[in-house]
Amino acid sequence: MLEPNTLARVIRKHRKAAKLSQMQLAEMAGVGKTVVFDIEKCKETVKLNTLRKILKILNINVQLVSPLLNKQMNENEKS
Repeated sequence: MLEPNTLARVIRKHRKAAKLSQMQLAEMAGVGKTVVFDIEKCKETVKLNTLRKILKILNINVQLVSPLLNKQMNENEKS
């Protein structure tokens, strides 16, 4: 499970590696200026769509792993 503090650290590291301020990242993602601050401080009420915008700008991909989805994909391949 991806914990909020892990996600916050990853986003902060990528932002700093890209030499972006929190304000610059927010502007590039088209989100409010406090959003990046909230994410980096592990605030858990950030909207998913907003988080996706930040991840896209930083070129971070999140992979969804699900036994149910894997089972369904395997059944579709057999068909």
